[in-house]
Amino acid sequence: MSQTAIRRLDARAPDFSATLDALLAFESSADERINQAVTEILCAVRERGDAAVLEYTRRFDGLDVHSAAGLEVPRSELRAALDGLGKPQREALELASERVRLYHERQKGESWTYTEADGTVLGQKVTPLDRVGLYVPGGRAAYPSSVLMNAIPAKVAGVGELIMTAPTPMGEKNPLVLAAAAITGVDRVFTVGGAQAVAALAYGTQAIPRVDKIVGPGNAFVAEAKRRVFGTVGIDMVAGPSEVLIISDGSGHADWVAMDLFAQAEHDDLAQSILLCTDAAFIDAVHAAIDRLLPEMPRAETIARSLTGRGALIHVESLEQACEIANHIAPEHLELALDQAEGWIEKIRHAGAIFVGHWAVEALGDYCAGPNHVLPTMRSARFSSPLGVYDFQKRSSVVQISRDGAQKLAHAAAILADGEGLQAHARSARMRL
Repeated sequence: MSQTAIRRLDARAPDFSATLDALLAFESSADERINQAVTEILCAVRERGDAAVLEYTRRFDGLDVHSAAGLEVPRSELRAALDGLGKPQREALELASERVRLYHERQKGESWTYTEADGTVLGQKVTPLDRVGLYVPGGRAAYPSSVLMNAIPAKVAGVGELIMTAPTPMGEKNPLVLAAAAITGVDRVFTVGGAQAVAALAYGTQAIPRVDKIVGPGNAFVAEAKRRVFGTVGIDMVAGPSEVLIISDGSGHADWVAMDLFAQAEHDDLAQSILLCTDAAFIDAVHAAIDRLLPEMPRAETIARSLTGRGALIHVESLEQACEIANHIAPEHLELALDQAEGWIEKIRHAGAIFVGHWAVEALGDYCAGPNHVLPTMRSARFSSPLGVYDFQKRSSVVQISRDGAQKLAHAAAILADGEGLQAHARSARMRL
């Protein structure tokens, strides 16, 4: 008898669509307590700069620094962290860094122009952002992989300066995070976290420079602060809980599928792990594997709550139906755990990342496969893309109109401007005739 209370659903059931939509529903808005706290912090940092940052750093991180200059990590300390890594960690970090860099170098956009017969030149100028802020969770919950995935595409894009903030509760610095900052070429690192770090990056203080865009994950306070400063600066996204959707034809290993579901569920209680499978017996085997393997997991309680609250094992009639459901879900991560997986890639329209075949486990994508692990969540893969070099470049239109070209275009523009009641526009165009 299975003990894990994960939902078992059948796509043929008359109420399946409604049940699935209820399972997918997630309210991302912050509660009033978070709203009030973020409002206070953003206003304080904007008005009082470093003094407010130091105050919140003492209050929330227990880090008593007497001047904002003391919040900056010297470059020598970053280098020392990299040099101090053990050989296995350093080699893993270097491998991941190189693979992520090689992948993202293929994304770099280039400026272009074309010339029309009358000599008019039109085009697009691609320019990297001047300065970007990278938020990285710190202390024990530290993620060097986040440094790689955010810093490397920014550097490939040619960003002029990359400023990293990472909280260090009670002064505890994670050497892997500092080493990742060194290996990716982060320019400056400050030991500041929370909404106060987002505010400092967005508005600038005496010590922390104002940036043009803020990227990187964080807790609910960080996410709300990023949402609130959008417009003053750009942001990557306001991400929701992690998600994985696995499509199976029953040809794989039940233990592998169970562990892939665990890999997302262990993030937090709100993470979502779903299996779509054509083989009812294989679903039984996966469920049995979940029960057998769960007690071995250090984060078993979190995994169990996640699977119970937002997970599902779903029996589908066909792989075609599975793909239709997958496109409706638009998951962050999609695993095609199929023997002949390549043929099904074209059926997938909406997914942050597609992992093809039994060996393409999503966990490899989180660290070292090469593509970015910052992916759209909460069904936003319907209209959003993974973080990439293009997020650190902007495009300007180039318009160079010849004398002959102006004779044709000014006449048309003036007629259209008259139709909109914008007489100055029309007259400005006609003056070129």
